Amino acid sequence: MPVPHIPALRAGRPYLSPERVEVRDVRTGQSLGVVSQVNAGLIRRDLPKLDQAAASLRALSAKDILERLVEAADHFERAPLPLGDAHQSSDDFVAMLSATSGLPEALVRGRIARIAEACRQMPEILAGLMRGADIAILDRGWAPWNGSAIAFAPLTNALGVLMPSNSPGVNQQWLPALALKTPVVIKPGRDEPWTPYRLIQACLAAGFPAEAFSYYPTDHAGAAEILHGCGRAMLFGDAQTTGRYRNLSSVQIHGPGWSKVVIGDDFADRWRDYLDVCASSVLDNSGRSCINASAIVVTRHADAIADALAARLASVEPRNLSDEDAALAAFTNPSIAEGISAAIDRDLRVQGAVDVTARHRAGGRIVRHDGATFLLPTVIRCDSFEHPLATREYLFPYVAVVEVPQADIPRRIGSSLVVSVISNDETLIRGLLAAPSVGHLHIGPIPTWQIRWDQPHEGNLFEFLYRQRAFQLAGQPVHTP
Repeated sequence: MPVPHIPALRAGRPYLSPERVEVRDVRTGQSLGVVSQVNAGLIRRDLPKLDQAAASLRALSAKDILERLVEAADHFERAPLPLGDAHQSSDDFVAMLSATSGLPEALVRGRIARIAEACRQMPEILAGLMRGADIAILDRGWAPWNGSAIAFAPLTNALGVLMPSNSPGVNQQWLPALALKTPVVIKPGRDEPWTPYRLIQACLAAGFPAEAFSYYPTDHAGAAEILHGCGRAMLFGDAQTTGRYRNLSSVQIHGPGWSKVVIGDDFADRWRDYLDVCASSVLDNSGRSCINASAIVVTRHADAIADALAARLASVEPRNLSDEDAALAAFTNPSIAEGISAAIDRDLRVQGAVDVTARHRAGGRIVRHDGATFLLPTVIRCDSFEHPLATREYLFPYVAVVEVPQADIPRRIGSSLVVSVISNDETLIRGLLAAPSVGHLHIGPIPTWQIRWDQPHEGNLFEFLYRQRAFQLAGQPVHTP
């Protein structure tokens, strides 16, 4: 039986390239799909032609787009959708994505449901991004505001999106661009071409204009072309990948999160009550998300907390990817798992850190099961944030437990996409509210991964794609300086 061939999409038009890359099963190495590859030159020729794509989305009303996203969610979750010349059922999609990404099927289904829910909750997402402004702004460019009027202008005709391969859930980050009437130019992850392609097909089935979607599997040169050729771009990756673009205002960075759970002094003696929150924050989605906790910060009892958490996580073992209870993802490349484990062991030679999980399991950190390679959950007890292992983030359930005096926590924890603080202490909470390095702040026993739809995940996409313009209507009061 021939494997499916995923074409590139040039403003919605399928393109079969003579250059192709195979996507393989992480367990057997069997080829499960072929993906057309495009070069930087083709992308460079295509990008200046996206004015028509933008015009096709802007011709739709915001209300119509929101309705079509709801329909797209239904198609994405349940319908057979085109995959090259054939169709792919939702069950085949789950199995294929799991096999090539290493994410267990149960976790894949969870991410699919969350992506679909993002489509359905888009009005709430827009309310958060647009800070409650009338979505009529997207239709006519301006809307009444506090007795006056407010107007916005688009900054680009397309949003470039460079996707990772670690989890399908990150695709929900570019979906609001459609509601904001901005076409997308997507480079899929090397090992995860399935989700963005299926989302595009779901949107087409719901009546979106085809030219609003470009899909370019490509190499580093092609990726750079998307980043520089689109007026605005979204980049996912590790610190090394994203670092060179961090100061480029046209690129929104989605890098490591270094998210944390903080237990304040007033709840420190009740830490056992919050072990579930800590474990969930580390383990959800097999630790592959930037909103997974990579550090637990406490004011005391760090040794006991690390040991209890390690005992809890050490019970999580690899299972077959089709097992409904599977919680650990396999690595697509065994050498990456080996490199991560070796790096942890190397840093453990630096005084001030102990691998606490090693006490609770027999054998090493790397396990091979059902032909795939896994890294077992790892809890490191670090003496301080000065130790290198206190500030690491890896693509598996990894966490450092660090003891810090409460007064020092806001300045010592560093960059943190999400901080869940379990405390009622006003001084600690005010300190974290004032910390510019904290993105999301959860007050109370809320897992780090539990994000509200009306809160921008990382950067405000509306403010990234639009700028406010000076605007007035005849008959409005004029204030002369």
